[in-house]
This record gives sequence, C-alpha cells and structure tokens, in this order.
Amino acid sequence: MNTSTLRGHNLTVPQQIEVVAEAGFDGIEPWIRDLRSYVDGGGSVSDLKKQLDDSGLNVVGAIGFARWIVDDPAARQAGLEEAKRDMELVASLGGTQMAAPPIGVHRKEELGDGGAPSLETIGERYRAILELGDTMGVTPLLELWGFSPVLHRLAELAYVSTAAAHPSAAVLPDFYHIYKGGNDMSSLGMIEASRMPLFHINDYPAQPGIDVIADKDRVYPGDGVCDLVGTISMLLRNGFVGTFSLELFNPTYWKLPAEKIAAEGCQKSRDVIAKAVEAAQQASAAQA
Repeated sequence: MNTSTLRGHNLTVPQQIEVVAEAGFDGIEPWIRDLRSYVDGGGSVSDLKKQLDDSGLNVVGAIGFARWIVDDPAARQAGLEEAKRDMELVASLGGTQMAAPPIGVHRKEELGDGGAPSLETIGERYRAILELGDTMGVTPLLELWGFSPVLHRLAELAYVSTAAAHPSAAVLPDFYHIYKGGNDMSSLGMIEASRMPLFHINDYPAQPGIDVIADKDRVYPGDGVCDLVGTISMLLRNGFVGTFSLELFNPTYWKLPAEKIAAEGCQKSRDVIAKAVEAAQQASAAQA
C-alpha cells in the first residue's frame, strides 16, 4: 500500500507500518517526506527496518520529489543530490526502487518560455538519474502523471524510457493517471511487462468528468468504472509479475479509521486481482 491512502490521518511511519501490515498487505510504499520527518525527529532507520522485517513487509517503492527533470542546471543537480539522499534512505530499508515523477515540469506555470523539455532531453535526464541509481542499488521508475504537460501519455513513458538507452529503465503506471492523461488501457500492451515492476492500483468514478477529476476522486478498486479486471488480465497474459500498490488520496475515506481504510482497500484490491487472474486463466485455456 502507498501510504498516501492514509495521508489524512497524519500517522508516523511506525504507525503506518503497523496499520498496513495488520490489514494484510505484504508491501508498503512510503513517502520520503514521512521517512525524513521520522528520522529528523530522532527516529532510527535500523528500528524501522526491524519493524518492517518483523511485520513481513517489503518496501516495494517510495515516493520522492527530487527535481531531476528540470531545465535549470543548478536546480537539476540539486535534484540529483536530493535523489541520492532519497535512494540512500530507501536502500537502508531494503528497497530497490522508487518513483521518478515529472516534478518541476508538471504545471504549465513552471515551464519557461521554451515550454516543456523535449522527450529526447527528458530521456537524457532520466538516464542520468538511472546511472545514479546504479551506484545506489535503487532503480528510479519513470512515473506517469495524468495532469502533467509531459509524461501524461503512456506513449511518452515508452519513448523516454527507450531514449534513456539504459538497461534498468522502467516505468510506473497508475490506472487513474492513465485515464486522466487521456490514454487507452489497451496501450499498456505495448509496454514490455518486465518494465512495469510497480503499478499503482486504484479506480475512478464516471463523474466528475476527465477534465476536472483530480487525485482526491480516486476510489477503491472495483468501486469505479475502470475495467480493472480486463486490463489486469491483459497484463497477466503479457507476463506481468510486478507489484500492485494501492494509491488513493480520498478525503472521504480519511474520515474513517485508518485500520478500516487499509483493510477495505486490501480486500477490494485482492478481489479485483483474483478476478483478473481467473479471467487470464480462462483466456489462456480458451487459446490452448
């Protein structure tokens, strides 16, 4: 579970780990800002690692906001230095991958007169953070943001990860962001399955419409209109063996106890995935 799902409860990282483990998840995707707050407040990384091990949770990813993609050379270098610190923290908890979103070019007002960087340029910058990841043992996953001027299309993710020309290049899709970015779920079939080691699972309602729907409108898997079963079935038939991480930002859910949100989110995610597995098996049997 991505801990954004419990964001409104302002839990400490140890509390997040406890809730996520008790709900039945086998992995956690923490936010770097929460980890930093814990450490800056005197918390011990080794204590966190022990709690994770005792709870049976793997760190499947992490959410950071290093500005690796921006045009300004000094800001970009500072972003890489921040990414290095983030990777050190993730690695110390046993993690091997983290998100690399288009932070810094994700709003039109942040872009200079020249507009967004070209996909070729982003590919070069993604390669730079991948090379940094090689030295840290942590792979930065190119993350899709449906509301961003760039990297909101699956085709852009495929292009940039290819242009990076790096063997570890991989992408981090999200069902809501695929929809928000105006993509078709079938386009996922054009991305090689092993290049999607982590995938944010969620759902979205029919309303509000695509132009105004926002992060806060995401709902539990199966409670919206996304064809999760059909899409996940396709991914499985294509060889997908990655991790699904539940990522929600719904303030309505935050009115409920954290334990209830986590438990319901886990069960609904498992239910959708189980149906997709069955559908994939039936499709394979029909082709045999």
